[in-house]
Amino acid sequence: MERRKFLKAAAGGTVGAAALAAPAMAQSRMDMVIVSTWGRDFPGLGTSAQRLAARIEEMTEGRIAVRYFAAGERVGAFDSFDEVASGNAQAYIATDYYWKGKHPAWAAFTALPFGMIYTEMDAWMKFGGGQELLHKLGDEFGIVGFPCGNTGLQMGGWFNKEINSPEDLRGLKMRIPGVGGDVMAKVGASPVSLPGGQIYENLVSGAIDATEWVGPWNDYFLKLYEAAKYYYWPGMHEPCSQVDLGINASWWATVPDLDKRLIQIACAEENAMQPAETNYQNGIYLERLINEYGVELREFNDDVYEAFGIAAEEVIVEARDHSALAAEIIDSYIAARNNVGVWTNYSDAPYVTKRNRFLDI
Repeated sequence: MERRKFLKAAAGGTVGAAALAAPAMAQSRMDMVIVSTWGRDFPGLGTSAQRLAARIEEMTEGRIAVRYFAAGERVGAFDSFDEVASGNAQAYIATDYYWKGKHPAWAAFTALPFGMIYTEMDAWMKFGGGQELLHKLGDEFGIVGFPCGNTGLQMGGWFNKEINSPEDLRGLKMRIPGVGGDVMAKVGASPVSLPGGQIYENLVSGAIDATEWVGPWNDYFLKLYEAAKYYYWPGMHEPCSQVDLGINASWWATVPDLDKRLIQIACAEENAMQPAETNYQNGIYLERLINEYGVELREFNDDVYEAFGIAAEEVIVEARDHSALAAEIIDSYIAARNNVGVWTNYSDAPYVTKRNRFLDI
């Protein structure tokens, strides 16, 4: 009898402890609003951002309750930075070159013209001091950033006329953000910054004459093949495009260490996932654009590329001269490009050239 009483009391004590623990668990949940610069369900960029948001909640087992807002659902695409820096949202998913007007060095953490390809960028961020410099720049704005995706080397863009010489670029109204837009301005074009959701209508209406976006997969779903005839390659402006998760620093300071680590792991996972997915899909959709929609591929000739190169050097020097921090970041970026690039010149680049020659790819 005494034993039954004891077990009953013990069971009651367990229930009581659970009841007391439940509110404590509820209080430990943290809200994380993530705003994005990409449209909802847009293949590649949009779906990658949504996948990361869901993964953060999953990996933290709901301790971080994530609410994700695509571009325009909470704030406009280009308002994402201010939304997070102010604390109105906890994080953004974006390409940081959108914020180069706040500090030109932000562009280095997406892409610089004639800069690093994805594998080189990844090496810089992980082993060449890039991640530390991203934190150093972010400190000035109350942002903690981590790479969470990359679209790889981008196409040169869609044009309504052939580009046979640098003169053909003069006066051209082209949607191209970041430092690539500054390069186009140097060669005489008129760069325009537009979020992805507004590109098609502006190209169709003639408000712009040309645009770059990403690559065949993403460009296909914007139906850019309906708006322009010529598809140029290779893009000098974004030899890779790193996507970052930018987190409000004050909020980040309150996140438990385990969940901080899990968020970083989720970012690293997506930083590997997105370029793999994009590269795979680009091959499929390039074939579709050519064979089903009659898109005409054009390669920028050496004269045009030389003009791009001269302009790019001027633009990067100007960005470097902005401040000591800009110089530190850009010098580190260029050193990594030249260091890792030596190996690229003897590994991936010549191998692919020879493979294509002998296999006729």
